[in-house]
Amino acid sequence: MPKIVDHEEQRQRIAEAMWRVILRNGMEGATVRKVAAEAGMSPGALRHYFKQQDDLLVYAMRLVNERVEQRIMRIVRESLPPVEKAVRLLLEVLPLDEERRAEMDVWFSFMAYVRHRPDLEGIPENRLAFLVSQVIAYLAHEEMLQDGLDLALETERIYAIIDGLAVHALLEPGRLRPETMERVVRTSLERLCRHAR
Repeated sequence: MPKIVDHEEQRQRIAEAMWRVILRNGMEGATVRKVAAEAGMSPGALRHYFKQQDDLLVYAMRLVNERVEQRIMRIVRESLPPVEKAVRLLLEVLPLDEERRAEMDVWFSFMAYVRHRPDLEGIPENRLAFLVSQVIAYLAHEEMLQDGLDLALETERIYAIIDGLAVHALLEPGRLRPETMERVVRTSLERLCRHAR
């Protein structure tokens, strides 16, 4: 009896192989041949799932986004105090463990590459600014924020903090520890609130 192949599972496996190659060799090293070898298949078999390397690139970027969004949605559904939920949501996009570090590293590699590829179609947008705006809106809805805050400005400030933490954590992992990142995020949000609960 022929083996049934789950095509979506195979596509994800290939995308994950591409992530590993990028982490080892950078974007320039993510050739079809190397990605295929990492996935344990021939270049021809890989092309069965992705006709062009650009198709694989866009898919691999989207997969990073989807995985982060799935984790975020799990947190959204949890019953947590508002400030704790807000902190957890923002921590989900920081490289606090190996999985998130790999995602962030690959994402930055993708973004640096596609910046010079205006011809690529279907590139997922960076959703970090949107996430931060939603977290601030959630805290405002829960009446946690101090009166008189410029919410647009505070959103930009928190966005800059999260983005900066992510970059520094990747560039200086020995200096910027996960517990330090968590403290920075927590205190940054708590300073906006009437009282943290």
